[in-house]
Amino acid sequence: MKRNIQIEALDQIPLEKQRIELVERKCLGHPDSLADGIAESISHALCKTYLEEFGVVLHHNTDQGEVVAGESRPKFGGGKMIRPIYVLIDGRATKQFNGITIPADSVAVEAAHTYLHKILPELNLNRDLMIDCRLGTGSTDLRDVFKPSQGKTPRSNDTSFGVGHAPFSEVETIIRNAAEYIDVKLRKKYPAIGQDIKIMGLRDGNTITLTIACAIVDKYCADIKEYQEYMVILNEEIVKIAKKTTKRKVVVHVNTADNIKKESVFLTVTGTSAEMGDDGSVGRGNRCNGLITPNRPMSMEATSGKNPINHIGKIYNLLSTQIAQECVRKVDGIDEMYVRLLSQIGQPIDQPLVASVQVLPQCGIKLKDINGDILSIVDEKLATVTHVTESVIRGELKTF
Repeated sequence: MKRNIQIEALDQIPLEKQRIELVERKCLGHPDSLADGIAESISHALCKTYLEEFGVVLHHNTDQGEVVAGESRPKFGGGKMIRPIYVLIDGRATKQFNGITIPADSVAVEAAHTYLHKILPELNLNRDLMIDCRLGTGSTDLRDVFKPSQGKTPRSNDTSFGVGHAPFSEVETIIRNAAEYIDVKLRKKYPAIGQDIKIMGLRDGNTITLTIACAIVDKYCADIKEYQEYMVILNEEIVKIAKKTTKRKVVVHVNTADNIKKESVFLTVTGTSAEMGDDGSVGRGNRCNGLITPNRPMSMEATSGKNPINHIGKIYNLLSTQIAQECVRKVDGIDEMYVRLLSQIGQPIDQPLVASVQVLPQCGIKLKDINGDILSIVDEKLATVTHVTESVIRGELKTF
């Protein structure tokens, strides 16, 4: 069956030439990202359990979780938690198959503990964390749609869409690079830098302003003077990272809500505002490309926690991003590309109701000259859509 792939040229100002651009990232310790990470880690663990026991991934969706803030008393040199962080695990999982009972709730709780230990090493999981697992089972009709058919493409579990774009703008690239640098390198050198970081980027013409909110772990920070030194370090390091990508003017502000005279600052016991000040929900943070980009088309679907077999909210968001990136990489003459994939519940996931591709050609390039190459890539990526599933199960694709 021929796929409904529609390619059209855009007539608009390229994003890099627009006056205002906004980009945001909530890093791994932000409460919304914690909720996403827990949800995705549970899905991974369930996939592994199902595969080991039955050789197939069974129906599940764990994309509805919540992180509710506890209470803490941070102070320079080391404070303490007063009330635990509360994590609600909900959603759906298969708990019985072929007469065998599956310990889905236990798997979910263990996965959540393991993930939080990795992300928040300062959090005492035995004392300062409360996990409430309320996994249910899926509705009969969705389980029927999910049933694996040997040699057949999975059928979509929802009428929904996924959205992706490429290439990343300078601001998008800077924010992703800055977040990775802090998480991978800078924190190893300065353990006082917490995991809860939010980076907000504004490009106004040729000036990029980055506003950073960064938790500081109290036991690694002796006093207000040392705290201020960390603010300077963060500012300088982020400017260096940004300057590797852009020639535009870069201005960085860190923890702008601080009141240094009153010593009212972003100080935490565990490295996250979830210990007291902020709650989190799955799907309220980054899209699957790791960013929040109001200048771009986006899907509001939560990608994390959805099953990787037939849940369009996961598969099509990941796939549309891959399609856009591959087209920009392989086809000369594309300034910007936006991909929207729409499913129909019950239909094969390799046959979207429409694959809408919008292209902003570079100056002097006509769409007809590159249309065939784009069409070929889109068709091939849809034909091999189950590769997304395989990559997710192997843990190769990030969802937030």
